[in-house]
Amino acid sequence: MKSILIIGLGRFGRHMAQTFIENGHEVMAVDHSEERADAAVGLIQQILIGDATDERFMESLGIGNFDLAVVAVGENFQTVLEITVLLKDLGCKYIVARATRDVHKKLLLRNGADYVTYAEREIAERLAIKFGADNIFDYVELTPEIGIYEIAVPEKWRGKSMVELSIRNRYHVSVLATKKQDKIFPLPNPNHVFEARESIMVMGTAEDIRAIT
Repeated sequence: MKSILIIGLGRFGRHMAQTFIENGHEVMAVDHSEERADAAVGLIQQILIGDATDERFMESLGIGNFDLAVVAVGENFQTVLEITVLLKDLGCKYIVARATRDVHKKLLLRNGADYVTYAEREIAERLAIKFGADNIFDYVELTPEIGIYEIAVPEKWRGKSMVELSIRNRYHVSVLATKKQDKIFPLPNPNHVFEARESIMVMGTAEDIRAIT
């Protein structure tokens, strides 16, 4: 179990808090808005109302005791940057911050953030990939170039094994798992024979994935 600090209780912050709690982690949330704090009372047990840019207030939280802090405040980049710098100065172990522009991401990473998310943009890109192709069921970006895709078994692969297909050498992708009836089977045996009724989790570039789908 991790101890997590969520700063900002807008939709993004609430969803992050809910997911962490559902996965068994301990969450404390901070927001300057009493209205947003009240709206999250049924979801989060520990909520404080305060200004996260106030050094004395933040010191009182014992920032160094948290395993992770998420800066989930809204569109005001100056506020995000101030909170990120303050968290770093107070000894935060790992900081996730939210940005809306590439230049903001660079500045946050240079000033204390360990990971920066674009939130809505990342979700939009994932959905566009998922629903923009008939044979791609899901997608997770690993780097701007490489992702993990859940795809239908290509028709020309059906009835053949990975050994027969020489997948890595011929198609430049790696099969990480197969999925049948919502059950995932990781690291399939090289002799596994692909079936039409299963899907596969494949890691590769978008170009290589398009080539096999």
